[in-house]
Amino acid sequence: MLLNCIKERYSVRKFQNKPIEQEKLDTLLKAAQLAPSARNIQPCKFIVIQDEEKRKKLTDICKGQKFVSQAPITIAICANNTDYTMTCGQAAYTVDAAIAGEHIVLQAAEMGLGTCWIGTFYHDEMTKLINLPEDYKIVTILPVGYPAIEKGKRNLKSIDEVVSYDSF
Repeated sequence: MLLNCIKERYSVRKFQNKPIEQEKLDTLLKAAQLAPSARNIQPCKFIVIQDEEKRKKLTDICKGQKFVSQAPITIAICANNTDYTMTCGQAAYTVDAAIAGEHIVLQAAEMGLGTCWIGTFYHDEMTKLINLPEDYKIVTILPVGYPAIEKGKRNLKSIDEVVSYDSF
């Protein structure tokens, strides 16, 4: 059941020194490719960073978060069509990239892999690292690997605190 996968997923900040099998990586990327997008524009591009020298630079790019460099791969989720705003007022590319990223996160969890959603990074430096074209933005980066830590306890608000029916 998907809900069990969601319950068990956690942000992994320590990874085993173990490569990810190509078949598993292909499955993660297929999950991302299957994500829906506004007007079916499909603005996302997924940059898989495997090169050890590039991965070493991720610690500084991510403001000292060493674990990002320690993951065997990091996926930069990028998107173009950044000027399209949906009627609801949200930039479509960020929503589309977030949906694709969450597809990766959940697929990884189902396969025993860990991820951590990274929003703390220097966009300009990351852009240089992956040679990003000017018409793209990086929405997030996801280090991916086999967890070297167990899930800790999460303090979640109760369902009554986060759900209302028919009005706020």
